[in-house]
This record gives sequence, structure tokens and C-alpha cells, in this order.
Amino acid sequence: MASSIKIDSALPVFSGEWSAEGNFVSHAAISAPVNRKLEPLGPHFLAHARRKRHQRTFSEDDRIQASQKVKNVEDEDAGEISEPEEPEMLRRDPKDWKNQDHYAVLGLSKYRWRATEEQIKKAHRRKVLKHHPDKKAAASAGGQQDDSFFKCIQKAMEILSDPVKRRQFDSVDENAEVEPPTKKSSKSFYKGWAAVFAAEGRFSKKQPIPSFGGEKSTKEEVDEFYNFFYNFDSWRTFEYLDEDVPDDNENRDQKRHVERKNNAARKKRKSEDIARLRELVDKVLALDPRIKVFKEQEKERRNAKKNAREAEEKRLAEEAAKKAEEDAKKAAAEAEAAKAAAAEAQKNKKGAKDAVKKNRRVLKSAAAEFAPAGSVAYNQLMEIQDKINPDQLAELVAKLNVAKGTAELKAVYAITANEIIAKGAAPAGAFDALIL
Repeated sequence: MASSIKIDSALPVFSGEWSAEGNFVSHAAISAPVNRKLEPLGPHFLAHARRKRHQRTFSEDDRIQASQKVKNVEDEDAGEISEPEEPEMLRRDPKDWKNQDHYAVLGLSKYRWRATEEQIKKAHRRKVLKHHPDKKAAASAGGQQDDSFFKCIQKAMEILSDPVKRRQFDSVDENAEVEPPTKKSSKSFYKGWAAVFAAEGRFSKKQPIPSFGGEKSTKEEVDEFYNFFYNFDSWRTFEYLDEDVPDDNENRDQKRHVERKNNAARKKRKSEDIARLRELVDKVLALDPRIKVFKEQEKERRNAKKNAREAEEKRLAEEAAKKAEEDAKKAAAEAEAAKAAAAEAQKNKKGAKDAVKKNRRVLKSAAAEFAPAGSVAYNQLMEIQDKINPDQLAELVAKLNVAKGTAELKAVYAITANEIIAKGAAPAGAFDALIL
């Protein structure tokens, strides 16, 4: 049971102005007392009960609880980050930290550059709890401490917890690289090369990178992938492999020499890496079966376009030939029609000419019936023939053919003469011998 403590201290006195009668105000009546059953609860009561049950002191219980907490942490993290530690790794020299695989030291080999900050912290905590020198010393009979691997753990945490140092290490982490698949590889062409370029893509300044795709990828998706890696913009640097620069200020020339040497080595490695990636892309491009399919499809499209163009040209040529043939036939028909029309016109012209001659003969014969040849009337009759056209001449002859006697013949001539004078084809009095 808990013991009570008596404190000798007087309560503060009320002010002289305060009185229970004048300053005390009752807001409500005091409720009646209620009996309640209280149960001891809470972490402090449980800790008290645990110590009493196991007869432990405060320090003993704290130490046992800390050990149990460590075990719980180890069990909690074991499912996510748990890798067997090789004997060679445990014997690593911490001074050779540049050649150490920091991810493997922390048990993150399968995550590597994809490991999150939380995973790195958990892995470090688990390794520290397991390999802390104090824990090893307590476990060993002689109390000897070997903190070599613990120093490796601390160095790995130092590198991987710093974003700049981690990027420098990731830049040269050969264990994160994926070997290209071979013909004997168990992985498919697409799965194997996708893993290769996923590893290469971690160095891209532009994220996310295009997917390598699969057999059903479109030409646009495949072109996007190859264009991306042919124009790959890498952030990869090689400072991690730099030769250590002397820290002393006594030999500045040596320091500058080492810096120039490191810069030259970085540029060389950068150029070699660009050439390596270009060669890798050339290799997969030559092996990619989709490229062959796209070339065949492009060839078929070109042939189809060529065939369509040739068919169109053939159609146009046939239409042109047909039109030319129709034009030739039409021209021949028009020429034939023109020839026939010309022949008909020639025939009509000849007929008209013969008709005119015949009509003139009729007119001359009719004139001789009432006017002797050489007389004024006869000459005026002949002049009438020259003043009228063939149609008028034919009309005149028709009238003369139906006329009876000299008087009617002369009357027909007189009418024609007046018509000629009325039209202005001859002056007044030109045919006096016929009109009088």
C-alpha cells in the first residue's frame, strides 16, 4: 500500500474583508453521497502490479522491459527488411568504406535506390540493436568489443541518410544494374529489357520514364521510348569515385592537381556512360521484334499507297483515253457532218444557181413576148433581174407562169419594178417603159 506523507504548512488566511456570511454565495445544494466501486487501471498501475508479481526493483523492471522492446522492434522489422549477413561482410574493414555496399550492410539489397527514408531508418535501427558493441560485449564471455561492423553500419547510414551522398553512391552502384537478357534467359524479351531500362531510367532528370512496353505496344509508344533514351538526360555523376583531396593547406598545388585529375576522370566516365547507354539502346533496337513488325506494316502502307496511286493513275489514263476516243469519234462525226453539209450546200448552191439560170431563161422568154430584144422595155426587164435576189426571182417567175396574156405579164413586171423603186434599189423612173 502507498504510504502517506505529512507536510507541515499552514493554509493561507482569508482577507480581512472576506466573510462567510457576506461573500459566500450558494448556487446549488450539495448532492447526496454515492458509493462507487473503483478499479485500478492505467500503465502505472500495470507496472506496479508487474513489479509486485515478479518481485522486481524499478531498475530491474526497466532493463527487462527495454530488452523486450528491442526484441519486439526486431520482430516487427524482420518481415520487411531481413537479409542474412555474410561472414565476409561482418569482417569488413570500416576504413575501406568506399568499396562497401551500403545497402547490403543495412539489409536493403533488394530495395537499393528504391528504398524509402523510413525503410533506411528502420533498417539502421534494427542493425544497431543487433550489432551495438555494448550488446556484443555483454554477450561475450570476456567482455571484448569488436565495433568494426558497427562502424560500417554507421557509415552506411551516414551515406544513405544524406540525399547528396546517397545520390553520389547510387550513381556508381553497380549492384543496382541489371544485365541484358540473353537468348537462354528465362525471362521474356520484354520483361528482361524492361528491367534493364527501369534500372537505367533511375538516372534520368525527367521522371517518370516511358515504359518499355510489350508486344501490343503501339508504334507511337515504342517511338516515344526510343526517342527518350536516345536523347537521355542523365544526372549521373561520379564524385563518389574521386580520389581524396588533401585537407592540409600546405600543398595547394597538389590539391589543385588532384581536383583537376578528378574532374577529368568524371568527364571521361560520363562520356563512357553515354556511349554505353547508346550502344545498349542500339542493341535492343536491333533485336526488338516490334520494329520489324512496324517496318513491315509501313512497307505494306507504302505499297498500298503506291498501288492506290497507280490505280488512280490507271483510272485517269483510261478515262483520258476514253475521252480522247470519244472526242475523236465526235470530231470525226462532226467532220463527216460538216463534209455532208458542205456537199449539201454545194449541191444546194449548184441547184440554186441552176434555178437562177432557169428562172432567167423563163424571165427572158416572158419578156420577149411583149418587148422586142434591144428595146428600152426589154433592157429594163433585164435590169429587174439584176436588182432582185434569187428568191424574189423565183417568186417573179412563179407569178409570170400563172399570168395570162401580155397585159398580165406586164402588170407583174410593173409591180416588181415599183417594189424595187420603193426599197430604194433603183431610182424613180428607172422602169418607166414597164410602169407606164
